[in-house]
Parts: sequence; structure tokens; C-alpha cells
Amino acid sequence: MPENILIQSELPEQKKYTDAGITFPTVLIPNRNFTDHHLNDVIRDHKPWLESLLHKNGAILFRGFSSVSSASDFNDVVEAFGYDELPYVGGAAPRTNVVGRVFTSNESPPDQKIPFHHEMAQVPTFPKKVFFFCELEPKIGGETPIVLSHVIYNKMKQKYPEFVDKLEQDGLIYTRVLGEGDDPSSPIGRGWVSTFMTKDKTIAAERFESCDYVAEKLGMKLEWTEDGVKTIMGPIPAIKYDETRQRKIWFNSMVAAYTGWEDARNDPVKAVTFGDGTPLPAHVIHDCLKLLEEESVAIPWQKGDVLLLDNLAVLHARRAFEPPRRVLAALCK
Repeated sequence: MPENILIQSELPEQKKYTDAGITFPTVLIPNRNFTDHHLNDVIRDHKPWLESLLHKNGAILFRGFSSVSSASDFNDVVEAFGYDELPYVGGAAPRTNVVGRVFTSNESPPDQKIPFHHEMAQVPTFPKKVFFFCELEPKIGGETPIVLSHVIYNKMKQKYPEFVDKLEQDGLIYTRVLGEGDDPSSPIGRGWVSTFMTKDKTIAAERFESCDYVAEKLGMKLEWTEDGVKTIMGPIPAIKYDETRQRKIWFNSMVAAYTGWEDARNDPVKAVTFGDGTPLPAHVIHDCLKLLEEESVAIPWQKGDVLLLDNLAVLHARRAFEPPRRVLAALCK
């Protein structure tokens, strides 16, 4: 550890899994006994060490770095890591590009919670790294709770072995109805024009079917209607095997879809089913949501915070809040 530059801090909200030696999340602050190094330089000089921390603990919170105060500064931090950008194609949330690789996070109304999910788990091409940045901290609430995916898998497997076996065997089908334009009142209100980055239905269909976005073998299709389009994705695996850590992970948006994909066009109960089309048991979904809440860590945002998540290791959510709040995001391959 570069002790002359960084200090691993402790916060009361952190969880420690002593058997695995995991502190979740890792919290890094500048060492004030020395020069307040520019975070971009710290990242470039110590990237292997930071990546080893991320691999071990799943998430890193950078706090107290005066060099990060704006969206442009945040974009520079993302660039310093050197990861390739992942275009936000196929995601459900309404977002706006701010600068460079930086977008707003989900723009749904502040009184709405966003349930736990792996980012873009409902599509085949998903980000491996997710960055968040607090440009303006909320008055009340607005945390971004995070939880370790393998912990949820292990606990669900222990409590509901038959349910998890069926998930592993059949996967999940996600169904979402999109209007043409974005609906800012909905957490899944991204319209098909911004989803596929075109106003041409033919081009939208081509992008949906392109090999770098969806795999035909996964049975994905569009069904155009008079005022929108229904996207049917799946069966998609609900459980993945993390090769780098040699463990299974709860890699899906099942709870998010079942409890949160609701608006004028979408019924959340119909938004996700088993891969064979049979309904999911409501009591198991709600018990999983309870488990996610119990195992999660929710650290109140402070202005300038940068949170880096390994999207294969960590699910995240958003709590309701009292404005103002401005949290930005960037997605990487």
C-alpha cells in the first residue's frame, strides 16, 4: 500500500467478512501528513494495487480528494484507470450525457427507490466496472446501497435450493415495453429512441439484433406496437460463475424487475419470469429483497466521493432522497 499517499479508512457502515478477509467497501482517503496528491496521478501510479483491492473487496470508495469536484474531474478519474468505455445501449434507465464518458445516474423521481441490480444484467453486454461520483450530496437519504453478489447467492442457495436450481437451469426472461420518448417519471422510462440511439425503427431493429449487442441464440426479439415496442430478452442466465474469483454470483435484475419495473406501460410481475415462462414465486422474491437489504452497505454520500464497483461482484440500488442530489456515473468494459 502506498502509505505516504493513501490511508485505508474505516466507516461504521462497512461490513467485514473475516473468513474471506473482505472489508466492504474499501475506503481510501488521502494521507494529510503528506501532499494532497492528485487522484488521477495516484490511480496511474498505483493501478495494479488498486485493482487488487477491487478484486478482493468488490468496491472502493475514494473520499476526501480535493482534486475531484466536478463532472470534468470525474471524467478524468475514469480515464486515468484506462478502461474502455461501454456505450449505454440496452439499459432501462433514463440518463443524460454530461461530459465525455460521464452520464447522469438514473433520473427517476427522488421519491422512488431503485431496487438492487447488477448494472445491465438483463442484456448480454454489460459493464465490468461501474463508477459513481457525488457532485452534489443530498439533504436526506439518496444513498447507493451496495451488496456482495456471492453472499446473496450462497444465502439464497441455502434457504431456497430448489428455486435457485431452477434459476440456474432455466435462467430468466425479461420483458419491457418502451415508448418512443423517455419518461422521466419512471425508473425504467428510457424510450426506444434513446435506447437504440435512432428514430428509425429499421435501424433500431438492426442494432437490437447486432452481434455485439444481443446474441440470437438468447432468443431476444422486438415486437413493435402502434405507440412503442416490447423487448423480450432471454432466457438469460440468472446465475453466473465468476472465473476470476472462482465462485457463483447472483447476477440478475430479478428483484429490480419484479419490484420496480412499474409504470404506465409495464406490470412488474410480468416483467420477469423463469426462462420457461412460468411465474416467479412472489414470497421468494420479497424474501430475497429483504436479504439484499440486510446484507447491504449504505454509506451517505459526501461531495467529491468516487465509488468504483466491480459489476461482477456487487449489486447496487438507490434510496429515495430529498433534493438536491446529483450523482453521476460512468460504465466501462
